[in-house]
Amino acid sequence: MDSWELCQLSAREMAAMIRSREISAVELLGAHLDQVHRLNPHVNAIITLVEDQAREAAAEADKKTLSGAPLGILHGLPMAHKDTHRTKGIRTTFGSPIYFENVPDTDDLIIERLHEAGVITTGKTNTPEFAAGSHTFNSIFGTTRNPYDLSRTPGGSSGGAAVALALGMQPLADGSDMGGSLRNPASFCNVVGLRPSFGRVPNVPSIIPNELLSVPGPMARSVSDVALMMEAIAGPDPRAKSVLPDPASSFADIFNEDPTPRRIAWLPDLDGLIGVNQDVADALSGSPKVFSDLGWEIVEIHPDFELAEETFRVIRAAQFARVHGENVDKYPELIKESIKWNVAVGRALSSDQIDAAIANQQLLIEQMRKVYETVDLLALPVSQVTPFPIEWEYPIYVGGREMGDYLGWMASCYLISVTQLPAISLPAAFTPDGLPVGLQLVGPPRGDVDLLRAASVFELATQVGQRRPPMIDHAPPEQRGWTAIERRLRGRRRNR
Repeated sequence: MDSWELCQLSAREMAAMIRSREISAVELLGAHLDQVHRLNPHVNAIITLVEDQAREAAAEADKKTLSGAPLGILHGLPMAHKDTHRTKGIRTTFGSPIYFENVPDTDDLIIERLHEAGVITTGKTNTPEFAAGSHTFNSIFGTTRNPYDLSRTPGGSSGGAAVALALGMQPLADGSDMGGSLRNPASFCNVVGLRPSFGRVPNVPSIIPNELLSVPGPMARSVSDVALMMEAIAGPDPRAKSVLPDPASSFADIFNEDPTPRRIAWLPDLDGLIGVNQDVADALSGSPKVFSDLGWEIVEIHPDFELAEETFRVIRAAQFARVHGENVDKYPELIKESIKWNVAVGRALSSDQIDAAIANQQLLIEQMRKVYETVDLLALPVSQVTPFPIEWEYPIYVGGREMGDYLGWMASCYLISVTQLPAISLPAAFTPDGLPVGLQLVGPPRGDVDLLRAASVFELATQVGQRRPPMIDHAPPEQRGWTAIERRLRGRRRNR
């Protein structure tokens, strides 16, 4: 098996082959580094590469494999981490020149857990400054390009991660999501991005004392691989203030059961609350039929998201003022205008406004709990636009509506963030000019496992995620479609 073929396998299949000694961690790393050296110069997804360190870690992983010692579920898999996640001994810039030489002495919890599961760190992936905005560019490393069209954005803030996945430079990726930072780039790059339930993957250490919006989470090229990574990173931690207990069933084995019952609501524009460009609406118009053809009931409901807009903006602005205010004061010339604007908005808020927003968020969470008494899943666009030109900071007009700032075009994601529900971006369609469009599924409270099961049904029915970027050489016929392990996982469900 050559390097190209290795990099197209699923993470599950790679891990199984290492475990059975069909391939070594050194070989797998080498194949992915070949992809990085060949493709990354065109897209600028991986901005820090620790090749020597990774090779040493891979050699140690192979020794452990041969020793017969217990192996983590991601043993030997290479991964670069989002540049907002602290990595011990590896530069972490947060996309800001202020932290250009910052080398943490500890790992974030998500990195700790990935290492415990056997991941081999290869470097860091690009992100916008302080993860602000869903377009991956910054003044240190420049702009990351979409692999389906190099003149377009890959989204963000986990944009480098999504591009690295799409191009086979790594089998899994980590990211974070406040207003869509896992879901938007997944949609724009035709991969899968999961925003877990708030507290499912603890945020440790949290620079925000009372975090209410942002969550760490996984990205992969398939739902089954997202589930595999969730098995490694989910679960409570005593250091975290907001945590959920372990789920009732293992993430790694989500395909053992069907999602039941099957009631889904299709909300193409959240009852007119958001604008959606016509090319997105056209691309997703057939998504409800996919579910109805599978026997799902399409339920008509009208959940009220009116409070979510102001709630998100107030909480976000208050957090930006608290976290980034000092840097804005000290280094105004080094910080982009949109962050300075968001800090100024936060500083202008009264304590009564902030308290009201927090109370409204709790009201929205309770309202959504009641919605899920009559429906099992919500479906809507991930993004209101397709990948836009990299020269833009953000789209000015969406669905005929003018956006007043860099946040408005992401409402289809951030209105969901406020509810703290689990949400996933799935490859769903392509526009006539070859741009990916993702479908967002939103699961019930704490229903991450149920959401992943439902997502796998849609994924299997459509197989849109199998369409790789044109800049990758086409697979030989025998390599197309689902990998062997994924076929077996799904076959168990179909054949029961």
